[in-house]
Amino acid sequence: MASFSYTGRTVQGDITSGTLDSSDEQSVAKALIARSITPIEITASRGEQNKRTPATQKEVNIHFLTPKVGIDDLVIFCRQMYSLTKAGIPIIRAITGLASTRSLRLRAALLDVIDNLEKGRNLSSALSQHPKVFSQLFVSIVHVGENTGQLDSAFLQLSHYLEREQETKKQIKSATRYPTFVIFALVAALVVMNIFVIPVFAGMFEKFDTELPLMTRVLLGMSDFFIHQWYLMVGAILVCFFIIKNYKDTQAGRVKWDYWKLKLPIVGDIVERSLLGRFSRSFALMLNAGIPLTNALALVAEAVSNAYMHDAIINMRRRIEKGESLSRVSAASGLFTPLVMQMIHVGEETGRVDELLAEVADFYEREVEYDIKSLTSKIEPILISIVAVMVLILALGIFTPMWDMMGAVS
Repeated sequence: MASFSYTGRTVQGDITSGTLDSSDEQSVAKALIARSITPIEITASRGEQNKRTPATQKEVNIHFLTPKVGIDDLVIFCRQMYSLTKAGIPIIRAITGLASTRSLRLRAALLDVIDNLEKGRNLSSALSQHPKVFSQLFVSIVHVGENTGQLDSAFLQLSHYLEREQETKKQIKSATRYPTFVIFALVAALVVMNIFVIPVFAGMFEKFDTELPLMTRVLLGMSDFFIHQWYLMVGAILVCFFIIKNYKDTQAGRVKWDYWKLKLPIVGDIVERSLLGRFSRSFALMLNAGIPLTNALALVAEAVSNAYMHDAIINMRRRIEKGESLSRVSAASGLFTPLVMQMIHVGEETGRVDELLAEVADFYEREVEYDIKSLTSKIEPILISIVAVMVLILALGIFTPMWDMMGAVS
C-alpha cells in the first residue's frame, strides 16, 4: 500500500486535504467520492517516495549482453518472499524491497510487477507478463497460493523445487568439465599437428623420394587439406550446423532431436531419469498445490523441457479429458518405468498421488546424482582410447617411414 496526499472539495464547497493509503490514485479517488469529497489533486506523498529504494528510482537499461535471470536469483527471491509474506508484509512493499537485486533483468521485471500491482492486478497476473523470467509453472503455483491464502507456502515450495534444479545443473557441469576440457585439448592438438608438425616431416620425406606407407600418405593428405583447403572444412561445418539448427526449429525435428537425446549411449539413460525425476517432482508440486489434474499435466509438459516427452504428456491430458484414468494413460504413453507406474497406480487407489510421486522424484534424483558422479569414470576410458588411437596413427604415419629410411641407409 502506498500513501497519497489529496486535495478535494466537500459538498458544502469547502476545501479539504489529507492523506490516504491505497494501491493507486484511482482507488484514492473512489474512496474520496464515497466520502462525498470531489478530488481536485492526488499525489504520492513525499515520505512514500523517499521510502523507495534507489533501485526503484532508476531506469534499468537492458540489452542483449545483459545476463539472463539465473536459478540462484529466483531461489533467493522465493526464499525472501516466503519470509516477507509469512511475516505479513504487504506484497507491494515486499517486492519493492527486493527490487534491488543484482540481476538487472529480474530487477526490471520486479519494477514492472510493482507497477502492475499498483494498477490493481494480482501478483500471478503481474508475474505472467514476464514469461522469460517467471515460468508458467512458477506463475501457476503463485496463483494457487493467492487463491488459497497460502502464498508463503507457495513460495516455499517453489524455492525447494528451484534449489533441486540448481543442484542438478551444478552436478552436470561438474561432471562434464573434465571431458569437455579433454575434448577441447584433443581438437587443439589435432589442429596443431596438421598445421605445424606434419608439414615438417613432409618436407623431410620428399627429400628421400621413396614410396611412403599408406598411413603416412593419409596423414600428409589430411595435413595438406587442413592447410590449403581449410575453407571447405569450415564451410561444411557451417552448412551442417545450419541444416541441423533449421531441422531442430521445426516441430517434427525438435521432437526427433529430443528423442535421440534419450537414446544416446552412456548419457541417454541419465537424461531420461533426470526428466522422469523432473516430471515426478513438478507433477507432485502441482497436485499438492491443488491444481486440477489436466491443468497440472499441461504445466508439467512445459516443465520437462523435452519436446518428445511434452507431446506424450499432452496426449495423456487429452485422453484423461475423455474419461480415462491416470494410470491407464501413463502406461499407454510408454514414457515411464515400472517404478513410476506402480507409484501412480497405488497413488490413485489411495488418493496420495502427490506424495508417492514426490518419493519417486527423490529416488530418481538420488540415482541421477550417483550416475553423474560416476560419469567421468565412464567417459575416461573412451577418451583415453581416443588419445591412444591418435598416438598410434601418428607413430605409424611418422616413425614407420623414418625407420624404413634408416634401415635402407644402414
